[in-house]
Amino acid sequence: MKKKVLFISSTGGHLNELMQLSPLFEKYDYYIITEKDKVSENLKQTYQERLYFLPYGTRAKLFTYIFKYFYLCLKTIYYYFKIHPKVIVTTGTHTAGPICYLGKLFGSKIIYIETFANTNKKTATGRLIYPIADLFIVQWEEMLKIYPKAVYGGSIY
Repeated sequence: MKKKVLFISSTGGHLNELMQLSPLFEKYDYYIITEKDKVSENLKQTYQERLYFLPYGTRAKLFTYIFKYFYLCLKTIYYYFKIHPKVIVTTGTHTAGPICYLGKLFGSKIIYIETFANTNKKTATGRLIYPIADLFIVQWEEMLKIYPKAVYGGSIY
């Protein structure tokens, strides 16, 4: 029986990085969660019932973002218990935070991959997930100074 693994990220560059891991998908009973937008909707053709969507939100519109984030957290709880993954793999950002903490609480292993775009400072999600990650991977060796318990994994591109 294959291990249940959840791959989750926000849309855009984080999703692009996450999809670089697609050769791993078939090794597991995998699921993908991302934000729904025009680009990510196209993935539904390929991944069908293994792809779930969270609402797209941006902090640029703070007032509406607060409500969307609350809804995102509720939907995250639903998806977590529907999938109940043994492992959560994420490239960030805000979409991943709630499910990583929920997963940690219920015994899932957390694997976080810090974004390729960051070479010299912590991301907000990196700061959030670093204390609970079972495996924290950085894509730049310089980042090991910032995240001393991390593992250098090289570029996923």
